[in-house]
Amino acid sequence: MRILVVEDEPLFADAVAEWLRGDAHAVDVVHDGGTALENLAVHDYDVVVLDRDLPVVHGDDVCRSIAAGPATARVLMLTAAGTLDDRVSGLALGADDYLAKPFAFRELGARVVALGRRARPAAPPVLDRAGIRLDLHRREVYRDGRYVPLSRKEFAVLAELLRADGAAVSAELLLEKAWDEHTDPFTNVVRMTILKLRRKLGDPQVVETEAGVGYRIR
Repeated sequence: MRILVVEDEPLFADAVAEWLRGDAHAVDVVHDGGTALENLAVHDYDVVVLDRDLPVVHGDDVCRSIAAGPATARVLMLTAAGTLDDRVSGLALGADDYLAKPFAFRELGARVVALGRRARPAAPPVLDRAGIRLDLHRREVYRDGRYVPLSRKEFAVLAELLRADGAAVSAELLLEKAWDEHTDPFTNVVRMTILKLRRKLGDPQVVETEAGVGYRIR
């Protein structure tokens, strides 16, 4: 998934981002509400992890903007205030979930995944096509019963290709979903990742290139 972390404490924001990247998500990090709104206008995020007390533009206003706009991103609101009234008011603003600090990163990760399932058409926990079996929860991939060790990016790209259910996926969409905003849009990282995937998955080749369109697994 593509996730935006909005948190004004840089060390904490980086820790959250690294945990989520460990689950093969693409994560962007910003430290104020104004920059968050700018990113949301440019990128199609699945989930926004949003601190409530933000500089420039308050987290409440960011949440209202997301809820009122065309974006399909789900909002997980974070705050140091965890009373019942705080949770109720946060949800009333348009947040989809609410998590009080301090929290366990495992719980954060589980809540993000749950919200991500609501942000896009639900995918089964195991994707199975052309002899490839990808377990989203266990982060495991098998080809014709043979375990295939993949990097985080390789796993993320393969998951997007399998979710497409035989349709072609553009390199631009793969870049959007599997890498963060600091990746050069003119890079060949998608092509190189596809090459590595093909090599690891072995013969016969299942990842096809459709010229001018993208990549598919039939």
